[in-house]
Amino acid sequence: MKKLVCSLSLAAILLSGMVAGAAYNVNATLTPDVNVNIDGTNRTFYNAQGQEVFPIIYNGSTYLPLRAIGEIMNKNVNWDATTQTASIGGTRVTGTTVGTPNNSATRTNITMLACPEYKIIIDGSTRVFNDVNGNIVQPMNYNGSIYLPLRAIGEIMGKTVTWNATTQTATLTGGSQSSGEVTDFDTQNPTNPTNPSTQNITLDKAKEIALNHAGKTASQVQFVKAYQNWDDGIQKYDIEFTFVSNNITHKYDYEISMTGKIIDYDYEAKQYSTGANVAISEQQAKQTALNKVSGATTSNIYEFRLDYDDGRYKYEGKIVYNTWEYEFEIDANTGSIIEWDVDSIYD
Repeated sequence: MKKLVCSLSLAAILLSGMVAGAAYNVNATLTPDVNVNIDGTNRTFYNAQGQEVFPIIYNGSTYLPLRAIGEIMNKNVNWDATTQTASIGGTRVTGTTVGTPNNSATRTNITMLACPEYKIIIDGSTRVFNDVNGNIVQPMNYNGSIYLPLRAIGEIMGKTVTWNATTQTATLTGGSQSSGEVTDFDTQNPTNPTNPSTQNITLDKAKEIALNHAGKTASQVQFVKAYQNWDDGIQKYDIEFTFVSNNITHKYDYEISMTGKIIDYDYEAKQYSTGANVAISEQQAKQTALNKVSGATTSNIYEFRLDYDDGRYKYEGKIVYNTWEYEFEIDANTGSIIEWDVDSIYD
């Protein structure tokens, strides 16, 4: 079967651009025996110089070179060496690359360059890609081609990716169509400067936008979350805060784009009980929850309230500490923990 060694190397560039750092060598395996099938067709790809390029396996993941992916998508791939930026988009200015198959290539151990300093822009948007565990993956450079993991390739192409270990075949379906020097690209021009009106906003600005939308000031609310996050390769801010008035907790939850647009918004109001005759005090309940989270203090407790549900009084709340969120319910008369859920704040 033919290999889809797409010149996806440039995509790898894009991916790495969000993680600053020096390039470093990694050990990998060149795999001419790995086949790539796109929408039912087995593909063989070449770099801009007409040399056949092959998949590479590193750390259990299959990597493909980017320029050829741009060719499949009929999009131009530009490399700006000054800013270390690969851009994919617009109409191709070169035709389909014609090359000579390398039938003598065999599986070989190689050294390639991990390049955190590379930046990748797809259709005008800077992208960063993650592995299945949510960790940012670095673009790789091998013989001038920038490589990106198969999972990220699927994201770029908008296709579903499957892997058959028995036949060593990667399948992409659906959707739309070591010096460190990059030599595999369609054009080599400076990256267009960012329009000032679309420059990324700061976290403080994102919080200000959320507060203005909610009609609140920073002194009136308690921020539960305020951080930068990545979702499907798109950067955004997650903002959550609460406002308490007349025994009612008002919860506001926002997702805000890097340009300041409100992507998603959620509001919830819950009334909490007061003056109930219960055996466990608020302080005792809070301490019970804090005992399960080493290092957390009362300043890490949010949305704490006494509630009456299912015939009994209970304390509800959450602890946000480091990168984890602990939601709890504690029986207000026995002090026992009724419910305890743990999630990453990035979920």
